[in-house]
Amino acid sequence: MIDDLYSARILSLAANLPHAGRLESPQGTGERTAKLCGSRAVVDVVLDAQGRVAAFAQDVKACALGQAAAGVLGQSVIGADMADIQAARDAMQAMLKSGGEGPEGRFEGLRILKQVADYPARHASTLVAIEATLDAMRMALVAAAAPTRTA
Repeated sequence: MIDDLYSARILSLAANLPHAGRLESPQGTGERTAKLCGSRAVVDVVLDAQGRVAAFAQDVKACALGQAAAGVLGQSVIGADMADIQAARDAMQAMLKSGGEGPEGRFEGLRILKQVADYPARHASTLVAIEATLDAMRMALVAAAAPTRTA
């Protein structure tokens, strides 16, 4: 039953979104929308000199499952680099689509959404925040690599 998806833990994660809002001066911003359900995430990041997330904010309008995924992401993203987040996204996709175990390490909490695999219509909403984060990081890395102009 779909009601089994909405455990107390998932609802708690959805209701307590870490780093909610927007950053005043982000280096990168990413936005993703799940076409099927309209779940949307806008993510701002600031990276440190090693390309790790130093500051993070997310504005997420999604179902409880998308909010829960964003909650886990928000709890674990500070200090992560692009490879960490890509690995988490890839493991999450494998968990949802092909029976994979799910992310390991700092993003292992996303495994709470393993049952979503049985509901393909919900897959995209669980990925909007992580995809928006990757887009924001790409933008920040491009901006950091661009030559600065001097007057």
